[in-house]
Amino acid sequence: MTLKSLKQTFPSFLSGVLNSYTQIFFSDSRIFSLILLAVSFFDFWAGLSGMIAVMVTNILAYLVGFNVNNIKKGYYGFNSLLVGLGLGVFYQPGLQFFIVLGFAAMLTLFLTLFFEGVVGKYGLPFLSLSFLMATWLVSLATRQFTALHVSERGIYMTNEMFQLGGNRMVESYNWLNNVGIHDAMRMYFTSLGAIFFQYHLFAGILIAIGLVIYSRIAFILSLFGFLSAYAYYHFVGADIHELSYSYIGFNFILTSIAIGGFFIIPSRWSIIWVILLTPLISIILTSTQAIFAIFQLSVYSLPFNLVVLMFLYALKFRERFFDKPELVVYQQFSPEKNLYAQVNYKARFGKLHYFPFILPFWGEWKVTQSHNGKFTHQGDWRHAWDFEVMDQNGLSYSGDGNNCEDYYAYNKPVIAPADGYVEEIVDDVEENEIGNVDLEHNWGNTIVLRHADQLYSKVSHLKQGSFKVKTGDTVKKGQVIATCGNSGRSPVPHIHFQLQGTPYIGSRTLDYPISHYIRHKGGTFELKSYDSPENNVLVSNISKNSALEKAFHFIPGQEFQFSAVPENGKEYLVRWEVKVDLINLPYIYCEQTKSRAWFRNDGDIHYFTHFEGDRSSLLFKFYMSAYKVMLGYYRNLLVRDQFPVNTFNSLLAGLIQDVVAPVLLFTKSEYTLSYLGMDDALMQSSLRLHSAVSVKSGRYVIREMSCDMFLGAKGLERFIIREKGKVTEVKSTSLR
Repeated sequence: MTLKSLKQTFPSFLSGVLNSYTQIFFSDSRIFSLILLAVSFFDFWAGLSGMIAVMVTNILAYLVGFNVNNIKKGYYGFNSLLVGLGLGVFYQPGLQFFIVLGFAAMLTLFLTLFFEGVVGKYGLPFLSLSFLMATWLVSLATRQFTALHVSERGIYMTNEMFQLGGNRMVESYNWLNNVGIHDAMRMYFTSLGAIFFQYHLFAGILIAIGLVIYSRIAFILSLFGFLSAYAYYHFVGADIHELSYSYIGFNFILTSIAIGGFFIIPSRWSIIWVILLTPLISIILTSTQAIFAIFQLSVYSLPFNLVVLMFLYALKFRERFFDKPELVVYQQFSPEKNLYAQVNYKARFGKLHYFPFILPFWGEWKVTQSHNGKFTHQGDWRHAWDFEVMDQNGLSYSGDGNNCEDYYAYNKPVIAPADGYVEEIVDDVEENEIGNVDLEHNWGNTIVLRHADQLYSKVSHLKQGSFKVKTGDTVKKGQVIATCGNSGRSPVPHIHFQLQGTPYIGSRTLDYPISHYIRHKGGTFELKSYDSPENNVLVSNISKNSALEKAFHFIPGQEFQFSAVPENGKEYLVRWEVKVDLINLPYIYCEQTKSRAWFRNDGDIHYFTHFEGDRSSLLFKFYMSAYKVMLGYYRNLLVRDQFPVNTFNSLLAGLIQDVVAPVLLFTKSEYTLSYLGMDDALMQSSLRLHSAVSVKSGRYVIREMSCDMFLGAKGLERFIIREKGKVTEVKSTSLR
């Protein structure tokens, strides 16, 4: 086979092997994987057995046709790695052994797939269940294999240290063994090493260093979980040496990482649950050891598996307190990333569960009565709005205001606030004379639209005979459905708007927000998202600008090329393309740096949502600069947003923040976007936007960057980035 055909048959093969090592610690860190790989080879034959088991498993998974992404992530390989390490430590190497090892790896793969299906259908991870089952089965079976010989390695550790690194290694090993560290820490390090079947301080210290590099939170949790167990054993008078017997204490370490920060968002609550689950691990560990001793088998990671699976399964039955603790929604293989991303997502998109509604009109209208109104909008009907059109003098009419036609709102178009269909229409109520009200027909001419199950909108006091739709029609957001009138309990022309859970005229109202709208105040503008307009303010829907729509309407297959000129630097070209991932989410891909910036566009606002890749790349700077862009132009309007705190932090501040993140976020990232000018209002082009990004701790600015973006009729023409006193000008050279 050629190299090209091998890459096609076994894509990302190296990543699959390396990730199999870090998946044991719920990580995909490449540096950590290399450290763990080195640790596994402290016992050469164990390390070789582990690697062979991983490679056999992954090759078989590729050839059978299992999920390539799962292979790449190491999901199928890490259990086989543990089986290979365990068998490699226990048996002497030889032809017969490696043949058995190959079939043990195959068995582990099939058991992994079995547990993935059985446990996965409940939305639970399969953890190391297949390692346990395969190791037990193979251990029992190989007792009858007379050609296999039990290894004596590990008995004379000094000799093995000498083989690894000569006298210096022996001296270091002896120094570590004799150094005056507390028994708890000695047990902690040996328990860490035991996860990779390496029963000495060298391995544990190296793994601890790798944990710190991978995740400060994971390291602290591992230490906290083990020391909690150590304190508990002392408190109840249990045999403390049980933690060091077969170094089974790693169950507390893995459970602490899993519950404290991987499957659950790191927080005070996750730490509390780590403490509360410690006695359960101890009970299961002690009891199962007694049972398994009958068969001369080790319990290995059984307590960890049982406690984590039972706890995660129990959380699925909650009916309240969903954030105490809070499950990870999108797994990023890092407690820090899980925490920062979830906090940021809730702040930015926490209200996306609301169905998106716009205001039911064009142009600027004034809220003359909002929720808990002075005259009506009370009791079960308190969550509603009345809107009128006002002039610059605050009047709702011209002339003497004695006729409906004098009022600016009268006969103005009323639009559908969202997609739906017409549930009911009342169109037989005559218009009132100004000042009179029709108490018999309270709501006047009314339309009720159905948008989702138990979600309806109602617009009332419409003009008789003005309806553009009929019952049963489907309507689109923004479609004209009628015009404003003065029917029902309406002394002057206005519209009444409410959201409700039932389809009846007169239904009780829902406290439900408007997705996006512009608040006008004293010549200034403010973007409001998922908010309820308050009384006596001017509001409007977002009036989209063609240049902004063009610049930020990214379509899969679209390509960009830019020429970047750093200050006092050499010009270089970058090429981007819009693509979609496996779950059909769009992103911009940088060909040179292999970086990706995911985005979403709801028609009114462009958001960047996630970045992966080179954070020194131009794509990352654009991601930061155009993090949130409203697609309407309002001069001097200020858009605000925030980043996950690890996106743009300095190295030192980021490390400190990671350590205290579960209980305190002392750094805060801020994003602002200003709409500075538009040269051609008629063509809606030649716009200038200014964005600023900063990370602060209190009033102290840790890091900052700014960008000026210039838009024309064809979209984004150029942008200028300023960071740390350096200026980079970027020009678009092609757009397709």
